[in-house]
Amino acid sequence: MPPPARTDGPSAGGPPAPGPPDTGREAALTQLFETHYTGLLRLAVLLGADDAEDIVAEAFCQLHRRWNRLRSAEAALPYLRSVVCNLTRMRLRHLQVIRKHTDWTTGLERSAESVALLHDDQKALTEALQRLSARQREALVLRYWLGLRESDIAEAMSISCGAVKAHTSRGMATLTKIMQERR
Repeated sequence: MPPPARTDGPSAGGPPAPGPPDTGREAALTQLFETHYTGLLRLAVLLGADDAEDIVAEAFCQLHRRWNRLRSAEAALPYLRSVVCNLTRMRLRHLQVIRKHTDWTTGLERSAESVALLHDDQKALTEALQRLSARQREALVLRYWLGLRESDIAEAMSISCGAVKAHTSRGMATLTKIMQERR
């Protein structure tokens, strides 16, 4: 006796699920990880994450869970960038709350991987970036480190293109001032 026919899915006569095909999900995720993990890790570090590896890993987990909701496979990388930005922002806010409500502060140590990714000449810039507001730092890193267009930055940060221009302009002015004071 043959097994009963499935009534859920494309063979049931209904429309196929939106998003990229699920059949190549694992291969596509593996390729994304191998190609973009280091860049996403650097993005998280430059945005100020103290646990960049955890943030990037969580971003890939969220992408895996939501793969079928993507418009296409090409939307995966912008989605990952957006998740890394959001998770880093949430982590920094959480740390601010913790520091505000505790009498003692602990020296948060960066992981060995995070430190190894930054060269000596980048440390001064990274320290200057940490003095910017979170939004200015995100806009500058996405624009000048990753080379994204304003529309891509706006999507990653969930703000308008005009706000991206404002954050980028103000961030560059502040960063220039900080770096000139350093000389």
